[in-house]
Amino acid sequence: MPTQEEIFEKVKAVLMEALAVDEDEVRMEASLVGDLGAESIDFLDIAFRLEKTFDIKIPRGELFPEDILTNDKYVQDGKLTAAGLEELRRRLPYTNLDEFAKNPTVQNFFNVLTVGDICRFVERKLVAAQTAGAAEAG
Repeated sequence: MPTQEEIFEKVKAVLMEALAVDEDEVRMEASLVGDLGAESIDFLDIAFRLEKTFDIKIPRGELFPEDILTNDKYVQDGKLTAAGLEELRRRLPYTNLDEFAKNPTVQNFFNVLTVGDICRFVERKLVAAQTAGAAEAG
């Protein structure tokens, strides 16, 4: 199991390559969209590169939950409903959504996701895979 620093270094390399940004721009608190300039097309590339780099599976919508953000059940007048926020919190436990919840405009959501969130996501996936592997072996 890699350390948090090792995970960050690999995530940084993925983001530098996928988004063509400089190393000093990729900080834990940097937002993917606002600070690093990611666009929606980049999210698929980032997920693919993370899968390859860490040998994990990332089902579509798990890391970047666009299915919630486009669902009429969760969105009204361009904002997430209470149910939408609850679903985001359930699906993204590695992301602090407190500030976003104050004005949950769908178009602002991707300004919330940070490099640190990606690192925590990867760490959770690696722990889950290790736990599953241990259960199969035992």
